[in-house]
Amino acid sequence: MASVTIRYARALAEVVLDQKLIPGRIREQVHSVKQLVESNPDLRSIWENPAVPSVQKRKLLDAIARKLVLDPKVRNFVAVLIDHHRIGMIGLIAKQFDAELDARLGIADARVTSSRDLTTDERLAMENQIKRMTGKAVRASYATDRGLIGGAVVQVGSTIYDGSVRGQLVKLRETLIGE
Repeated sequence: MASVTIRYARALAEVVLDQKLIPGRIREQVHSVKQLVESNPDLRSIWENPAVPSVQKRKLLDAIARKLVLDPKVRNFVAVLIDHHRIGMIGLIAKQFDAELDARLGIADARVTSSRDLTTDERLAMENQIKRMTGKAVRASYATDRGLIGGAVVQVGSTIYDGSVRGQLVKLRETLIGE
C-alpha cells in the first residue's frame, strides 16, 4: 500500500516542480480536498461507488473544483485518484506528497522542545543553527517542557539533538556509573 501512495505523491510532486507551480498553494489545495473527502462520507461514497457513472463523478468534482478554486493540475490529480479507485487513500497520499515535496525543496521539519517559551530572536537563532546542522531550510514547531530545566531538544526526522540540561545530566550520570 505504501508503494501506491508513494507513486501518486511522487507524480504530483514532479508535476508541481516541472510545471513550476506554487508548491504551498498546491499543498493547501490537496489538503482542502483531503479534508473535504474525510469530513464528507457521502461524497467519498459517491466517488468510491463503481455504480456511479464516471461522468457524474467528474461533474461533481468540477463543481467542487470551481467552489474551491482548484488549480487544474490538482483537479486532474483528484480525477485520477477517483478513476483509479484511490480517493479513499487521499489522506495517506497527501501526507506522502508533503514529505516528497519537502525533500525535493530541501525543507526539514524540526520539533523544538525547550524549558521555556523562546523569544522571536531565540527561535530565529535556533532555526539558523538547525539549518547549519542539516543543510536544509527549516520549518520549526515549538513546545515547552519544564522538566528540561534548561536548554532544548531538537528533533529533525528521526535524529534527536539533546542540548537540554536534563540530557546533559543523564549523560554525566551514565559516564560516572560506567567508570
